Amino acid sequence: LSGLSFHPKRPWILASLHNGVIQLWDYRMCTLIDKFDEHDGPVRGIDFHKQQPLFVSGGDDYKIKVWNYKLRRCLFTLLGHLDYIRTTFFHHEYPWVLSASDDQTIRIWNWQSRTCVCVLTGHNHYVMCAQFHPSEDLVVSASLDQTVRVWDISGLRKKNLSPGAVETEVRGISGVDLFGATDAVVKHVLEGHDRGVNWAAFHPTMPLIVSGADDRQVKIWRMNESKAWELDTCRGHYNNVSCAVFHPRQELILSNSEDKSIRVWDMSKRTGVQTFRRDHDRFWVLGAHPNLNLFAAGHDSGMLVFKLERERPAYSVHGNLLFYVKDRFLRQLDFNSSKDTAVMQLRSGSKFPVFSMSYNPAENAVLLCTRATNLENSTYDLYSIPKETDSQNPDAPEGKRSSGLTAVWVARNRFAVLDRMHSLLIKNLKNEIAKKVQVPNCEEIFYAGTGSLLLRDPDSITLFDVQQKRALASVKLAKVKYTVWSADMSHVALLAKHAIMICNRKLDSLCSIHENIRVKSGAWDETGVFIYTTSNHIKYALTSGDHGIIRTLDLPIYVTRVRGNSVYCLDRECRPRVLTIDPTEYRFKLALVNRKYEEVLHMVRNAKLVGQSIIAYLQKKGYPEVALHFVKDEKTRFSLALECGNIEVALDAAKALDDKCCWEKLGSVALLQGHHQIVEMCYQRTKNFDKLSFLYLLTGNLDKLRKMMKIAEIRKDMSGHYQGALYLGDVGERVRILKNCGQKSLAFLTAATHGLDEEAEALRASFDSEKETLPEIDPDAKLLQPPPPIMPLDTNWPLLTVSKGFFEGAIASKGKAGQMAVDIDVEVAGGEGWGEDAELQLDEGERLCVGLFVRHG
Repeated sequence: LSGLSFHPKRPWILASLHNGVIQLWDYRMCTLIDKFDEHDGPVRGIDFHKQQPLFVSGGDDYKIKVWNYKLRRCLFTLLGHLDYIRTTFFHHEYPWVLSASDDQTIRIWNWQSRTCVCVLTGHNHYVMCAQFHPSEDLVVSASLDQTVRVWDISGLRKKNLSPGAVETEVRGISGVDLFGATDAVVKHVLEGHDRGVNWAAFHPTMPLIVSGADDRQVKIWRMNESKAWELDTCRGHYNNVSCAVFHPRQELILSNSEDKSIRVWDMSKRTGVQTFRRDHDRFWVLGAHPNLNLFAAGHDSGMLVFKLERERPAYSVHGNLLFYVKDRFLRQLDFNSSKDTAVMQLRSGSKFPVFSMSYNPAENAVLLCTRATNLENSTYDLYSIPKETDSQNPDAPEGKRSSGLTAVWVARNRFAVLDRMHSLLIKNLKNEIAKKVQVPNCEEIFYAGTGSLLLRDPDSITLFDVQQKRALASVKLAKVKYTVWSADMSHVALLAKHAIMICNRKLDSLCSIHENIRVKSGAWDETGVFIYTTSNHIKYALTSGDHGIIRTLDLPIYVTRVRGNSVYCLDRECRPRVLTIDPTEYRFKLALVNRKYEEVLHMVRNAKLVGQSIIAYLQKKGYPEVALHFVKDEKTRFSLALECGNIEVALDAAKALDDKCCWEKLGSVALLQGHHQIVEMCYQRTKNFDKLSFLYLLTGNLDKLRKMMKIAEIRKDMSGHYQGALYLGDVGERVRILKNCGQKSLAFLTAATHGLDEEAEALRASFDSEKETLPEIDPDAKLLQPPPPIMPLDTNWPLLTVSKGFFEGAIASKGKAGQMAVDIDVEVAGGEGWGEDAELQLDEGERLCVGLFVRHG
């Protein structure tokens, strides 16, 4: 990986690769958002524009390309360099791009007019890097000619302004031909490196420059208007230094090298503070985020995005009070009054921030643990919080400091310490050892109520009774980082880097959740829902295992308390904040889980529950009738309405969709429920003439049956026509049909059997006695005619109902207050027919039992 650039506002980073591809990553989600592939060969220079949706790239194909990442394409290419391009940067204010190249020049381009406005010559070897000053008209460049140069480009700025502006800006300068003036001049040449210089960068606010070179040194330079000089050298890398940058806010320098390490240097002491190594990858490039504590480093096989110091504040919640450490003070925030006061100053002496805190309300005492880079040097401080404090000038009370990894209160006047040997010491308020407890392989201890601790080993958590010195329960979860108990201590949430497990007091696992993005913090709300944060979301988890997103976060936060729709938290600057959330979704699910159906119904009617997810959830949990209330999409409405047997809603949706498949489905469900008018409409829409005819026979609608017979005749559907005549008992029509289709013998028999003597005689006369035989008439033949309907059925027949759940009953009673709803369980047997002993629901609520047999034809 040869180039990096952080987006100033979004959690994005650009990475340019040796194969010519530019990748756009979301570093919080660890996902590749997009890639841009137009360069031939390695791309070394890459930079996001500060305001516009643009980035610039420069590659070994001698091309500079300006891209619009919203449009996902290259806007144009700038040509002019005659060799590899090493770096490309946008100016923070003007429409300029600065490029450094192996052709020994630095060029400034106007990306709006797409022209080269200036060429800086003077280096006599490859120019490895060139950058604009963050606020002044200066450029710094580094070259393999072993020099770092500073260029003054103020002349270029004046030239670049419009002619009118130039006159006003330089009024009083007489006789200067501005347009003949040199655009850029070398201001300082910094000599001191013994080998080629790979990188040089300005300090964001001070007149300093840092450079890294093949002589394995990182040098700091200072400059003023007239000269520049070397301040100091940081020695420690044992191969070429490929990149070096100033920390944006602290007195630190970061450098990386081909020796497979990243080093952090203290600027004032010029000493190494931290070293990070990779086994097999050389580092090539470093990037600092303009305003967050984030850095990125590119190596042979990819990149790292990392923070320098831990940003999680140390805090502890008791009742309505939050205690937290900020700027060497212990502060107290009252959640009710929002009053935030400093209660005491902490003694200095530790260069590491407070790692964790344990508060003792009975004695008003606090334990503050500090983690050193070398864990064995970790310490804790025991403080008694002063009763009356002058909040303007809280003095530092005398704290008792001892070595230990973690200290946690286990009783009113006892606390447990995990010492450097990983054994457990129980101490009193004077910080004296009361007893030693032998514990199994333990790396970390957590609070677990009076007399108990949670012990962490690499792959599990154990509930340990300190009095009885024995383990009570254990649960498997690797590398737990934090534990959060509910207010009544009935539940505990165990938080690992990418997992959450919720357990009861006995450490039985109730549910576990996997997260792809890092889990940060959590707190229980008053209804027993666990609210937790990842790097980019606030989420919820029910003890039943249901979980989901509540809202998105711009930056990580640490939840301290959840009350109603307010989430109280600390941000990374340790400022208390209150975020508003919408708890409707998880409260709704909680009410469903706890079978509080009145509450669910109230929310259905009053809340604005969102989207497909809640509908799918309700359907999955077997509440399609509730889901129906949220659905706008007709297709989903239709299938849900069928699922819960709501024919009226299904009919509305089917009308809107007007799809043959929908009408067929609706027809079969409506038939089961006895809505024969809807069945009729469905058969009409799907032109299902056979079933329609049979339906009219069942409902005794002879007029429509006659119409069906006519339609069959027009359609030349001989079979349907005949069947209609059969249903109607229209013998004359049947004879006519048989005659027309050449079935003379059948026509004659039909007429003769049914007493149509004239018709039979006419047919007998048409027989040719030599060629055709006249069929014999059966003397015992019976008249075949369907019984006439007793009464045509205009209304729907008695409904077959499906057992109603709470919601349908409640919703129905709201809609049809006058009608009495009767719950009947029915197993529907036949397809088009009915079950033999079907129970019927009548309007009066009477129950009848009838046997219905329908015989065909």
